[in-house]
Amino acid sequence: MFKKSDKNKDISVSVKNVYRLEGRVPLKDAIPFGLQHVLAMFVANVAPLIIIASVAVYDGQPFSAVETARLIQNCMLIAGIGTMVQLYPVWRIGSGLPIVMGLSFTFLAAAMSAASKDYGIMVGAIIVGGLFEGILGLTAKYWRKLISPLLSSCVVVAIGLSILNVGVSSFASSAKYPVGAWQNLLVATLTLVAALVFHIKMKGVGKQMYVLFGLVVGYIISIFFGMVDFGAMGSTIKEMGVFSVPELFAFKPKFQAGAIISFCLVFMVSAVETIGDTTAACTGGLNRDITESEVSGSLCCDGFMSAISGGVFGCSPITSFSQNVGLIAMTRVVNRFCIMFGALAMILGGLFPPIGAFFTTLPDCVLGGCTVIMFGSIMMAGVKMMIEAGLDNRNTLIAATSICLGVGVTQVEGFFDHLPAIIGEIFAGNMVAGVFVVGLIMELLLPKDPAKYEAFIEHVDDALDIVDIDPNLMIDHIKPDDK
Repeated sequence: MFKKSDKNKDISVSVKNVYRLEGRVPLKDAIPFGLQHVLAMFVANVAPLIIIASVAVYDGQPFSAVETARLIQNCMLIAGIGTMVQLYPVWRIGSGLPIVMGLSFTFLAAAMSAASKDYGIMVGAIIVGGLFEGILGLTAKYWRKLISPLLSSCVVVAIGLSILNVGVSSFASSAKYPVGAWQNLLVATLTLVAALVFHIKMKGVGKQMYVLFGLVVGYIISIFFGMVDFGAMGSTIKEMGVFSVPELFAFKPKFQAGAIISFCLVFMVSAVETIGDTTAACTGGLNRDITESEVSGSLCCDGFMSAISGGVFGCSPITSFSQNVGLIAMTRVVNRFCIMFGALAMILGGLFPPIGAFFTTLPDCVLGGCTVIMFGSIMMAGVKMMIEAGLDNRNTLIAATSICLGVGVTQVEGFFDHLPAIIGEIFAGNMVAGVFVVGLIMELLLPKDPAKYEAFIEHVDDALDIVDIDPNLMIDHIKPDDK
């Protein structure tokens, strides 16, 4: 009746193929399985761009509702296109794994910092950074072992910490009322509670869509508080129409060294996350280890498609979505044909401006009520990774030092004032880059073998004893005015 080339391939059309990477699935089953993936990541895909657009300026002008709607339209398109390339590789770009792509929160802090100066600076940095990660993907076999599980965990913790203030700021804000108004806080709290209740009470696939359900509840409540501006939505649709071809190359890239270096560092962080996601998709969905070519292809897709996302579509970088990897682990649905329909749904959604116009009407407090959970979950995922990596003396020292320095310097105004300007541009507003650099240096310097590490610490301790100076002698040589 049909032929099998191996245990994972099947040319028959059968619903059983949903549990196989290859094979056709009846459309009546494939489409719902594909849409399930879109629903799991839809809010998280558009949220970064909404937040970035709220602080962005281009040629000195803030973004209008129409411009933001156009960007949302574009972000859905690039997420769909990126997912298609990940599913069905082009040359060495793409892994061929059931990975869903979307706009990443990893870049949010760096993107907001650059976009608040000029959106073109952000676009330029994304183009260079994306090409950089793409090259990293092509050369992954040479450097992959440098990134330890501990360093990855520290970076993920820093990502969560770096955007907590964004979630809390949105939690207290809306266009209708001042920051911190009780109306904002009430709507945000009810949104948060609704999301938590759905997460606790729902079963199966619905449990993974708790953020979407919470958003719906919060949005309905916000209407009664007069927070939703349907007039602006109507104006946007009137100007853009019901169907519209996306506006491409709308932003001229501007290349600023500090922003480029900062984004390149975050792209390295994103590469670590992508390796984790693709590995989890293989072990959790396909019950096998990931191959070298799949690692390389997934990173190439991340990088090169991010460069296209910024340079062509004017969007922030895209990467693999962890929640969809979790959905695969839970449902065991790994079929590329099914997930392809999710990608097609995103592409079609990007051609209809009313979808983008709707999301521009979301009050900040509703978005904040949902995102505080998502941002907090990112940080706790990093903590879990850190525990799994092991917290011996060496790892504890690396984690404590990298997080303290990387995060701490962003909290002290003027810390970089007397250093070269480019250092401040890289690290002052981007704790993720600081944590990554400090952690990587310590990983390379401190011996990994426990015995060698203890010997190293003893040598350092002996060296400090040799140069030990009595503090009282130092005080005697300090002028009274300096004490």
